[in-house]
Amino acid sequence: MSYSRFVAFIPSTLGPLCAYLRQCYGSCTGTSCVEATALAVCHNRRIAQPKVFADLAAQGRTSVGWFFGFTLHLVVNDRGEVLRGALTPGNTDDRKPVPKLAHSLFGKLFADKGYLSAAVTQEWLTTLGVHVLTPLKRKMKPCRLLWTDKLLRRKRAMVETIFDQLKNSSQIEHSRPRRPSNFLVNLLCGLIAYCHQPKKPALHLPACPTFPLA
Repeated sequence: MSYSRFVAFIPSTLGPLCAYLRQCYGSCTGTSCVEATALAVCHNRRIAQPKVFADLAAQGRTSVGWFFGFTLHLVVNDRGEVLRGALTPGNTDDRKPVPKLAHSLFGKLFADKGYLSAAVTQEWLTTLGVHVLTPLKRKMKPCRLLWTDKLLRRKRAMVETIFDQLKNSSQIEHSRPRRPSNFLVNLLCGLIAYCHQPKKPALHLPACPTFPLA
């Protein structure tokens, strides 16, 4: 197959890759982490003149600065396995896709300050049965937590290691995608490649002891 024919064939693999990625998802263990990262589709100097993603992407802001593109949301368990994923425009609130991401999850979901909201957290607990734990802001009153929850909340940075592998090793982010379909195919292939890694960043939680019944 010639290179031009191969490039023309790439968009037709989008549907099968989506179905295959769902088969690569891990299983919920009761301890999950949700995090978002920016995926820029162009250099910041070209933000004012987007063409390929003019109607799809949006301009957003992170702690580093402005970008034009999308936001990738991932939910992973304590073993580093991907449980759910969502792609939103760059200006979308991080809390918006969480109800769909937390569907069929249980236990505790650790997140950063971008997901902090007392009303939304209570709603997730009552409707989804998921207890969301986020760091508190500077002027907020401290709340009582188990020491294990405090330790796991600090270990949430494991997700940043996963994003680092996705961006540097799998190269899911590049500044000049030619077509939206090719961008999605590249993103899906990067996620699938990570799911097949034999060793993943993990929290290495001790197994719960089991006691024989009398």
